[in-house]
Amino acid sequence: MKILMLDLDTLRPDHMGCYGYFRNTTPVLDSIAAEGVRFTHYHCSDAPCLPSRAALCSGRFGYHNGAIGHGGLPGDMRLTGIERGFQDQRDTNNLFHLFRKAGMHTVSISPFAERHSSYWFTAGFNEVYNTGHCGLESAEEVLPVALDWVKRNAASRDNWFLHINFWDAHTPYRAPAEFGDPFENDPIPDWITDEVLKQHNHMTGPHGSMEIGMYTDAENPRFPRHPGKVTDRAGLRRFFDGYDCGVRYMDGMIGKLLDALKEEGVADDLAIIVTADHGENLGELGLYAEHATADEITTRIPMIIKWPGVKPAVLDGFHYNLDLVPTIADLLGLPHYEKWDGESYAEALRTGEDKGRDYLVVSQCAHVCQRSVRFGDYLYMRTYHDGYHLWNDEMLFDLKNDPYEQHDIAKERPDLCGQACRCLVDWEHQMRLTADTDVDPLVTVLREGGPFHAKEGNLAAYCRRLEETGRADGAAALRKKYHVAD
Repeated sequence: MKILMLDLDTLRPDHMGCYGYFRNTTPVLDSIAAEGVRFTHYHCSDAPCLPSRAALCSGRFGYHNGAIGHGGLPGDMRLTGIERGFQDQRDTNNLFHLFRKAGMHTVSISPFAERHSSYWFTAGFNEVYNTGHCGLESAEEVLPVALDWVKRNAASRDNWFLHINFWDAHTPYRAPAEFGDPFENDPIPDWITDEVLKQHNHMTGPHGSMEIGMYTDAENPRFPRHPGKVTDRAGLRRFFDGYDCGVRYMDGMIGKLLDALKEEGVADDLAIIVTADHGENLGELGLYAEHATADEITTRIPMIIKWPGVKPAVLDGFHYNLDLVPTIADLLGLPHYEKWDGESYAEALRTGEDKGRDYLVVSQCAHVCQRSVRFGDYLYMRTYHDGYHLWNDEMLFDLKNDPYEQHDIAKERPDLCGQACRCLVDWEHQMRLTADTDVDPLVTVLREGGPFHAKEGNLAAYCRRLEETGRADGAAALRKKYHVAD
């Protein structure tokens, strides 16, 4: 069997044609979706990059594997401890090792392990090609490595699994200048009106419309598509085109990869998995070019599976990325590991009948500290550290009628907030009962001083910037909440 996994960093599904986007960003990926199973409500359990892939690989929630942040103790998976054998069961039962157990030669082309010092990611691979720029790669740097491997191995090996990691949709938006702008005559998403943008320009917090570079509006000349701030319609166009051009450029490179596989005669029976680690806030909650929350936009990801014997379908149930581990085990006829949190959806792939979960609990602890409940048409967000955005501790959004999360209805619908809180309490109770330790890693983040990226900035200096840019009220509120001296 031959399997290709496309791990497309920061690709939000609603900017793909097969998920309904009005711009032609993903013609190649759309063609894969037409022949495969596409999931509409698929989420990473823990965001962003490092926590998401930790859950994906381990099949366990961040609460259990410990990796929920980008630094400090929660930037690493917990040690297995006294149960560890000569080899670590966590590694021998991770996602990629399953393909080894099934007799496949496993290969990864990705800088992720080095980017986050997360070398557990390489467990199970026979070959690892680090493209060497810690996630700042453009697709033209990744593709030649993949094409070389395909030329040397795709036809000559009988059983292989090839994982390829593209980063073009990740900030900073970096499609080469010579690619041009295929969307320059297309409209941009129209939900950010002039009035909405004016509101965004007055908001506080890193990665807002006035400080896309976290706490600054400085631009890097290496990445001319990536703005430092957005204050008008021209800036909005540059911003949306920057992201969408990255997606389209990457999609074209994937097309070249598929052409090479066809030339080697292995495309017809090739299984393909297409997914991402997280999405990207493009104005939602006032955030620009970042994946900093536990909301629908950051945690919802694409999942497309083209598998031998599986008919094309669209599945609408709630699923986590960590559900892929037991699913692959079932598809390959392998036993389950007792500590996986994931629930297999292999039967849904085979039958096209999808039940999914009743609700999802998703988290973010790298930029803010949040746990959110995705249930029915709603998203309930509980904030424990707001990362200097001054959000309410409790927020509720009706995603069916408010997909861009503009109207917090928590005060109008205490009944729904109560329902979501019960789900969250039940989930946390189950996590404690099945954890290897009594420590909730979210509490560890808070005791270490807050989310990693909130600690990076000088809050006093940021408050002065807010005052200098007409947001003195935000500066005063931050000083009061976080006890910042004038």
